[in-house]
Amino acid sequence: MDSSTPPISPASDRLSSDRQARRAERRRRAREGLFDSSVASPCVAVCQMDAQNRFCIGCKRSLDEIRDWTIMTAGEKQAVIDRIASEG
Repeated sequence: MDSSTPPISPASDRLSSDRQARRAERRRRAREGLFDSSVASPCVAVCQMDAQNRFCIGCKRSLDEIRDWTIMTAGEKQAVIDRIASEG
């Protein structure tokens, strides 16, 4: 590693590891055809992130939730819907 490259922190390692695990899970579900369509997406076609880049101002989902929606189980999708409803 050259001096201009910052060292990877444990948090970055964990994030990278979490991201890799999610990707592996998406690939597994795709191979096995395990996509759930029983819970409708909360997308309202107003796709813009809030000022803190945390949630979409239209559907109130995080970038991870938006990206993973198609591979989430019905329970995972319902948990997102419930969180959105509880936060108003």
